[in-house]
Amino acid sequence: MNDSGRMGMDRRKYRLMKTAVFLLMFSAAVIALFPFYWMMATAVKPVDEIFAFPPKLWPSEFIWSNFATALSRAPFGLYFRNSFIVTLLSTVITVCINLLAGFAFAKYDFKFKEFLFLIVLSTLMIPLQVTMIPVFVIASKIGIRNTLWGVIIPPCAEALGLFMSRQFISDIPDGLIEAGRIDGATEFTIFTKIILPNVKPLISVLVIFTVMWRWNDLQWPLIMLSNDKYYTVQLGLSNLNGAQYVNWNDMMAASLISVLPVLVVFLLFQRQFVQGVASSGIKG
Repeated sequence: MNDSGRMGMDRRKYRLMKTAVFLLMFSAAVIALFPFYWMMATAVKPVDEIFAFPPKLWPSEFIWSNFATALSRAPFGLYFRNSFIVTLLSTVITVCINLLAGFAFAKYDFKFKEFLFLIVLSTLMIPLQVTMIPVFVIASKIGIRNTLWGVIIPPCAEALGLFMSRQFISDIPDGLIEAGRIDGATEFTIFTKIILPNVKPLISVLVIFTVMWRWNDLQWPLIMLSNDKYYTVQLGLSNLNGAQYVNWNDMMAASLISVLPVLVVFLLFQRQFVQGVASSGIKG
């Protein structure tokens, strides 16, 4: 076989491989997006089509009033406000703690640094359920139980974000920091003027992870809150479940609305998110 024949065969193999990869990725995307589509379809379906067999993938009628009905069954305006407050403050505090602690572990030398970092990482192996009771007791003793601060503060210090921050910041050249110190910059100035501008992708990753985690959290608010005026969206959604019957139209409609803020945050930070995940995975 001559060279042109080999080149033609290589091109055909490349096209077949490219097509196979595309079909595989397309199938994976369909599988991943189908639950979201089913939630949207269920939210606007007539009630008698929810349990129809065989299942109807496309509603015969779009009942948009299901959204208004779902929101009227509980004070979701209050729940959304509480969730926005919890998520916003939790994200700001968590990101600040992770960045500051990551900066300290990455660029400072102090006694027992590696041992302390190992202790922090070891907390990743402890199930959340193990720490809930002691944290709840501490929150009760300091008077933040049944308040939004009780939901916000306890989970703010977490090890995964600190680990990612330390790995990312470690790759910033020490020469930049030393040059800042020679120029008379304080440590806070170095952090704000040198570190933060170089870790924007990392900040996007931390923001998206924290927003998704705190917005969708049900377990900790369920333990910490008993007064419904402090309920979050997820607690409000859980209350839509009846003792004998679940109105799936209302549940899916309210759930779809609750997903939108997280989706907006991801769309705003998606480019930096991908860059940050790739970078934090190979640095350090």
